[in-house]
Amino acid sequence: MRFFYAIGMGVLYSMLWLASLFNAKAKKWISGRKKRITDFPVPEGKQVAWFHCASLGEFDQGLPVMNAYKERFPDAFLLVTFFSPSGMEFYNKRKHQVDLACYLPLDTRSNARKFIRHFRPKHVFFVKYEFWYNHLLAAKQSGASVYGVSSLFRPTHRFFKWYGGFFRSALRLFDHFYVQDKRSADLLASIGIASVTISGDTRYDRMWAVRESNPVNPVLEQFKGNEPVLILGSSWPVDEALFVPHLERLTKEFKLIVAPHDISENHVTDIVGKFGSSVQRYTTFDDPVARVLVMDTIGQLTAAYRYADVAYIGGGFTGKLHNILEPGAFGLPVIIGPHHERFPEAQLFIDRGVAVSITDDSSLVTVIQSLMSNKVTVAEELERIFSENRGAAQLAIKDIR
Repeated sequence: MRFFYAIGMGVLYSMLWLASLFNAKAKKWISGRKKRITDFPVPEGKQVAWFHCASLGEFDQGLPVMNAYKERFPDAFLLVTFFSPSGMEFYNKRKHQVDLACYLPLDTRSNARKFIRHFRPKHVFFVKYEFWYNHLLAAKQSGASVYGVSSLFRPTHRFFKWYGGFFRSALRLFDHFYVQDKRSADLLASIGIASVTISGDTRYDRMWAVRESNPVNPVLEQFKGNEPVLILGSSWPVDEALFVPHLERLTKEFKLIVAPHDISENHVTDIVGKFGSSVQRYTTFDDPVARVLVMDTIGQLTAAYRYADVAYIGGGFTGKLHNILEPGAFGLPVIIGPHHERFPEAQLFIDRGVAVSITDDSSLVTVIQSLMSNKVTVAEELERIFSENRGAAQLAIKDIR
């Protein structure tokens, strides 16, 4: 099976190389890996902790563990690798203590051995998803301790299929898994992996820390004034289309902040054209009387939740729901689309009455008004939810020596 895995890595690289000829993201994936691992500085006499994060979302999950690790080992060298260009491009927009970030080399045996030999990590953390066999094996053979953080498993994953033997062998290279829920622990137990702790989702720690830092944004503060604000966070066109038929009514009751997932000029221009005449862009904001503000920049969404009263979070119509813990940390009731099965926090929010799932725009206005009328109760319940679920980061480093 390792032979076929090696072939698969070659096919993956070839496909991405071909895609890079006409796809900007694939081009970044290829060009970002042109730098040799040996070109990166090696910390002399430092204890190296290596965190692998597929993308920016996983980096956010790993951040609380990185901070807890750095608190316990102040002189440690934090190394972070990314699979996706979005992680490399935007991780610096977060407050962090990372000493070095780079792309994870293609998962070949040779690349993995060079990587581990060069950095010599003592502790290795793979955040949530992605289990690259050769890098895990090389780390384990070097004597490093390997941990899964905020790991989340579903029955549909290949590890639990009849053909998943090779992939299960990657999971058995871990010293311990800190999983988000009981289902993940039960699935690991079904394949004989018992070194598991149900720790929860580290994003609760991350978002609570962001809330406590109380980020202030003068543009958003001026736009809000003394009026209630409805925010569309990480919205896609299918999400934005729900609001267009109701704009006249909604903009009489609320100011709207639209923070699209895609901030390309074409998409932002399209939103500006559809959302009425009283629209301002964030980067050129000069009219506090405007009723709609379009966030045409990256890095301000989290702060924007501080100024909102109710949030619609995008991705729920495609099965790629964005982070609802961000608005939740600021006490906002949340509206999402119908496809949220892969996100345990979404069902938790719905069960606790702090989120509502809709299937079309017919109930949109009614749901918004209902959530607004219960805003105080929702905020109190969200505080309880976060209080119950914080602490996953400390659990993940509690037993590390």
